[in-house]
Amino acid sequence: MTERNRDKLRAIIEREAVTWAVEAVSAARIDEINILNASFEGMSLAAARLDPAPEFLAIDGNRFRTRLEIPWQCIVKGDGKYADIAAASVLAKTHRDEYMRRLADEYPQYGWLKNKGYPTREHRLAIRKYGLTPHHRLTFNHEIDQLEFSF
Repeated sequence: MTERNRDKLRAIIEREAVTWAVEAVSAARIDEINILNASFEGMSLAAARLDPAPEFLAIDGNRFRTRLEIPWQCIVKGDGKYADIAAASVLAKTHRDEYMRRLADEYPQYGWLKNKGYPTREHRLAIRKYGLTPHHRLTFNHEIDQLEFSF
C-alpha cells in the first residue's frame, strides 16, 4: 500500500472506527525490554486505552503477551485477512511515519524523511558522522559494516 493510500485510509479509520488508539514505546524502553516485548507492551497500552473496551483482540503475528484480561488470538498475516488488523496496521504505520517526520525536522542529517528510521546505508553513515540521538536504540547494531559483505 502506498504512503498516500495509507494516509487516506488513516483519516477514514480515525473518523469511522468505534474506537482506536496508538501507543509509542521509547527507544530507552525498547533497549530495556527488547523490540518484541516493546511491541507487546505498545499493543497492550493501546488496547487498554480503548473506550469502549474491546471484548477480543485479534493480533497480527504468531506471538503475543499481555497482562490485560481480554481474550486474544494471534493470526499470522492477519493484516491481509481481517479488516480490523489491517486498520490497526495502517494506524501504527502512519503514526510512526508522522513521528519520523517530526524527528526529521529536528535531525535532518539522518535522512529520516526518506528512510523513516530504518537502517539504510545512508542512515548508518549519518550515525557514524553525527553520532546517536536520544531517539536511537542503543542495543541496535548501528555499524555500517553490517551492510557490507566480505567473502
